[in-house]
Amino acid sequence: MNFNGPLLRPIRILLFPFSLIYAFVVWVRNRMYDRNILSSSAFGFPLICVGNLSVGGTGKSTMVEFLLWRLKQQYRIGILSRGYKRKTRGYALANEKSTALEIGDEPMQFHLKFPDAAIAVGEERIVAIPQLLHDRPDTQVIILDDAFQHRAVKAGLNILLTEYSNLFTRDWFLPTGDLRDQPSSSRRSQVVIVTKCPPALSEAQAREIREELDLEAGQELYFSSIEYGQPYHILNRLAGKIHGAQEVLLISGIANPAPLKQYLHEHSKTYYEMLFGDHHIFTIDDWKEICKRYDGVNAAEKIILTTEKDAVRLNKFASAIGDYPLYVLPIEMKILFNQEQELMQGIRTFINHFPVPDKTN
Repeated sequence: MNFNGPLLRPIRILLFPFSLIYAFVVWVRNRMYDRNILSSSAFGFPLICVGNLSVGGTGKSTMVEFLLWRLKQQYRIGILSRGYKRKTRGYALANEKSTALEIGDEPMQFHLKFPDAAIAVGEERIVAIPQLLHDRPDTQVIILDDAFQHRAVKAGLNILLTEYSNLFTRDWFLPTGDLRDQPSSSRRSQVVIVTKCPPALSEAQAREIREELDLEAGQELYFSSIEYGQPYHILNRLAGKIHGAQEVLLISGIANPAPLKQYLHEHSKTYYEMLFGDHHIFTIDDWKEICKRYDGVNAAEKIILTTEKDAVRLNKFASAIGDYPLYVLPIEMKILFNQEQELMQGIRTFINHFPVPDKTN
């Protein structure tokens, strides 16, 4: 199990009775859906759900972007997210005036990187899906971001992510572990992807994981790793570089910064970290403290580094950033064992199964 550090481990173990209560509530809710006491609505339209069984850190945003990059030339894509930690409620379609506070940091990240895609947020997906199709009637496929537990909507294709270092088979329910759903719920997915694997994952290691997950017949299993791109300045987007003579101040408000810290350990002289909670909304006092920490780094070559998700919550300080070397490190997903074409072919076959609007109109 991933208990998120030695200091938290004793507290989470003491909370074990509460995790039993949580597990029972989850079990009851799933049984009510399975027996149609609570109803799920299906749409005659290609809906792809990207989700997980745990809280945060499995790479859902990276997977959504992976799909966007590979499908946007062939289809008109819509993305529907809840918009976690936004300051608004209800349905909203991203536009040129949208901010991370209004639609959430991850939807804002999608909107900035894929301005031609229809990026929307809405807690009630069953209401938001028709609204998105009304607002953008040319949409040909909708990706539901983090909607695996949102069983009121039944997606045609469920892509379930589980992290290599914390497989759902080795985890436990909140608050002792990180699970927010039953491991048996994995059977509702058509595709399972083990994320954040070592790039050199061996066939033997993959085979052991396959046996441990014990998927149903017809479920497809893939393995992926993460790749970091070239950093760019948050304001002018000029390319930068991380190298062995450089000291880095890492600013991170993501669920699982461990892979990023490992990357900096391997590629920089040293790094210092200022870690915030997942989806942290930065204040001007936070920025002042970041500047203070950076100014205190006694090095000839030094930069401030953050993630793309954090960058959409930091760029509101554009006037204060000034000459500070605040760089953003992009991340991508790579499918291992040369299986990307197989994965994408299956996804395209699913989409093409539905009668989609004429792309020439």
